[in-house]
Amino acid sequence: MKPPAPGAFAGMTYAVIAMACFAVLDTTNKFLIASVPLLMVLWFRYTFQAVATTAVMWPRRGLRMFHTASFKLQMLRGLLLLICSVLGFASLQRMPVAEFSAIAMLTPLAVTFLARFVMKEHVSRWRWLFVMGGLGGALLIVRPGGSMDTSAAWLPLTMVVAYASFQTLTSYMAKTESPVTMHIYTGWVGFAIASVLVLSAWTTDLTRTQWLLMCLIGFAGTLGHYLLIVAFSKAPAANVTPFLYSSIGFATLGGWWVFGDVPDRIAMVGMLLIALCGLGAGWLTQRENQKAQRV
Repeated sequence: MKPPAPGAFAGMTYAVIAMACFAVLDTTNKFLIASVPLLMVLWFRYTFQAVATTAVMWPRRGLRMFHTASFKLQMLRGLLLLICSVLGFASLQRMPVAEFSAIAMLTPLAVTFLARFVMKEHVSRWRWLFVMGGLGGALLIVRPGGSMDTSAAWLPLTMVVAYASFQTLTSYMAKTESPVTMHIYTGWVGFAIASVLVLSAWTTDLTRTQWLLMCLIGFAGTLGHYLLIVAFSKAPAANVTPFLYSSIGFATLGGWWVFGDVPDRIAMVGMLLIALCGLGAGWLTQRENQKAQRV
């Protein structure tokens, strides 16, 4: 097995920092939406991303960063990510951060379903085994009598389906579209739709701390997505993907530190099973890529 290329270590580091940013995002979200309307937080998160990303990239690219050959697909991709955000925010209102993060990491496994039934790709038995194992881990987390409200389990699971669709579309568009352009469009599409939705929940009756926390959410989300783009540009996906599961550890730490939430033993087993199946799927992808290169 070949050792990772020098740039791969930078990619892995960026991926871990990105996961830490997302843990900060989710933990702060859960804390803030207990006192601030969900749609208000959602609007600010996309406003920050759209404005900050555009401000950073404008001196380098100007209007060229909006040039795209797939305008309709950019709109669809932005809508899918907004749906993921709404479902994610709603999930965090009803469940601990660690359990939410673990279920969210089912996404790479859900992509397998789309690859088989939508993209008509061949899926090996081992890959199906990892998918089934990941779903089993999710069932251990959302089981009746566990530490979360099982009536809300459909929220994160639906989010996983939406995010898997988002990732599949991203993979398809990445062949012709710039990552920066896609990032710009997700921000502005989310901002445009959230600006309409927020009208029913708009309020300026917020404390300075609440405004600062919304800035933290915007910053963490924007930085996390940017670092993830950089990570995949520095290293092959097979090297980066295993480090995405560090998000479960960061989320568990954040949930314990801020809310005192500690997953019970069965939920911990489920989280570990999801991580192991995800890592197994990543290892299988790397092995398949190595075989393809030898042919």
